Amino acid sequence: MQIFKVGGAVRDRLLGRPVSDIDWLVVGATVEQMLELGYRPVGDDFPVFLHPQTGEEYALARTERKSGQGYGGFTFHASPEVSIEEDLIRRDLTINAMAEDAQGQLFDPYGGQRDLAARLLRHVSPAFAEDPLRVLRELSESGELQALTAERSWKEISRALLEPRPDVFIQVLRDCGALASLLPEVDALFGVPQTATHHPEIDTGVHLLMVLQQCSLHDQPLTVRWACLLHDLGKGTTLACEWPRHIAHEVRGLKLIRAVNARCKAPKDCQELALLVGEYHTHGHRALELKASTLFELLQRFDVYRRPQRFEEFLQACEMDARGRLGFEQRDYPQAAYLQAAMHAARAVAVQPLLEQGLQGAELGEALNRARLQALTQFRQSQRQAQANATH
Repeated sequence: MQIFKVGGAVRDRLLGRPVSDIDWLVVGATVEQMLELGYRPVGDDFPVFLHPQTGEEYALARTERKSGQGYGGFTFHASPEVSIEEDLIRRDLTINAMAEDAQGQLFDPYGGQRDLAARLLRHVSPAFAEDPLRVLRELSESGELQALTAERSWKEISRALLEPRPDVFIQVLRDCGALASLLPEVDALFGVPQTATHHPEIDTGVHLLMVLQQCSLHDQPLTVRWACLLHDLGKGTTLACEWPRHIAHEVRGLKLIRAVNARCKAPKDCQELALLVGEYHTHGHRALELKASTLFELLQRFDVYRRPQRFEEFLQACEMDARGRLGFEQRDYPQAAYLQAAMHAARAVAVQPLLEQGLQGAELGEALNRARLQALTQFRQSQRQAQANATH
């Protein structure tokens, strides 16, 4: 029995990149041997096992044949006779079809290291087109995208959004026709004109790609990148016939954002931020113009008293949206600092004096809201006065 590291872990080590997930391959072993060694099977019909100590996945070497639709639509053959070369040939690209044994010896039967040095993506075999995950990863057309489970598609989308060029992921998906199948609401943004005054890049889809570039440049977390991906869905054509034209795109987009969130089964924190950014990002851009009452309502909606971090992420998303405009990339975004200061002013209102007055329940809540609104009114007045002094 031999154990190998395979796939992305080998590729990333050769590239000098950090290795996070390791795929382990076992050659020359039977299911019975794995069980005797204490490995725990994953599922009933798939030759993958969890290591008894580390919990990492170890897969038996196997061959595969397409037998149906979807990720599970394969007939596989796993036995001790399956060689490392036979297992590696079922993979997608040569750079992912390399293995490394316990001594660090590289097994590269299909020239992956050479292609890696040449920056060449080359198929190992025609089997590349059979697996819908490979279609998603390497951006080939396939009707099988519809068969992807939400969990597996989210895993691939979230990984791609966290890469150094998430905009390239979206652009190539669109170029090969996969975006319309996977994220039709996002695909509908391309070709939709922007307001030239605020968006000289003209096309809404182009603006989206620029926003994703800025997310990467500023090392934004997944929650912010997901929110930025969906923030302008209301400008697309998907629901154009369902809404009167005077309804703002922020409102139109909420139904679409909910649909994408649900279909992709995005984590709760990603879902919540995407909806809030979609609805309120123009409030962020107009922060300096907002009335004290609107500032109060905005902070209430984000529950900044218990969840200030979510509001900070909202501000980051708004800034990425602003920076995703031609000519704006290197400019300041004072709205973020302004709204942060407003949040601190509201959060600074003390509850204890109100409790000492004997207020309780609804009366206490109403008094606290009045005090916070008053604090925001004073904050806004002081900011306006400071701006007036600066201009004279």
